[in-house]
Amino acid sequence: MSDTEKDARKYLIPGLERGLIILMELSRSHREMSFAEIVKRVDIPKATAYRAIQTLEYMGFIRRHPSTGLYSLGVNVLRLGFEYVASLDVVQVGQPVIESLRDKTGCSSHIAIRDGRDVIYVARVSAANATVRRVSVGTRLPVHRTSLGRVLLTDLSREEFEALYPEESLPDNEPGAPADREALWALVQEDRRRGYVIAESYFQFGISSIVYPLYNHDGEIEGVVSIMVPVHEIPAEDRDRLRVHVAEAADTISNLLGYQGHAGGRSQM
Repeated sequence: MSDTEKDARKYLIPGLERGLIILMELSRSHREMSFAEIVKRVDIPKATAYRAIQTLEYMGFIRRHPSTGLYSLGVNVLRLGFEYVASLDVVQVGQPVIESLRDKTGCSSHIAIRDGRDVIYVARVSAANATVRRVSVGTRLPVHRTSLGRVLLTDLSREEFEALYPEESLPDNEPGAPADREALWALVQEDRRRGYVIAESYFQFGISSIVYPLYNHDGEIEGVVSIMVPVHEIPAEDRDRLRVHVAEAADTISNLLGYQGHAGGRSQM
């Protein structure tokens, strides 16, 4: 351990740290876990883990199933997450806009933000006949593998981009995704010049998307708005119409956030 890490750790509260480790493990597992499994996964002494779990259960952050005795995340964890999402101005002003966007396009519509190397969906509305329900509020996806993430990266300088991706190779590479950092940077620069992304079967085969940036009053990218089109390729006769609707929604939300320009760039294609 480096001296810097030692200095940082001397101010930590061990009990709080261990409680948060348990919460993060339960969050990652997406399922119920026994006490023994939790102890094994977090590598914390049984007595310490027991006290942490009892505290978290008392405060409503985890719950114990009355029949099986298994533990899962409690309602207070969900409340914290939804209160965070609800506190975002982009969600408050954007929700009715994406509902209108859904009605105009017939496509599921979303608002997402970037958290480090993840895209987080913070608002969504489903099309009436939607058969694909891949994402929900709170879903995280890798920035570099999604069209939404590419648009979110267009606000970064080269220095900021390299700080975010210090490695030359990108994690969790899959067919269709950029092979390395330079390939991603090249894509992002094309996206920046264009001002939006139309991605066909980019993240998932048979699902296309149209994505525009959302700007705040400082002209910085606050998030993105998108529609999900359940086709491999968007028909030529629909492409411009759908794109204009997304561009208009982006302009509306950005203006409500205090941006004075045109976020949508409707004249481009």
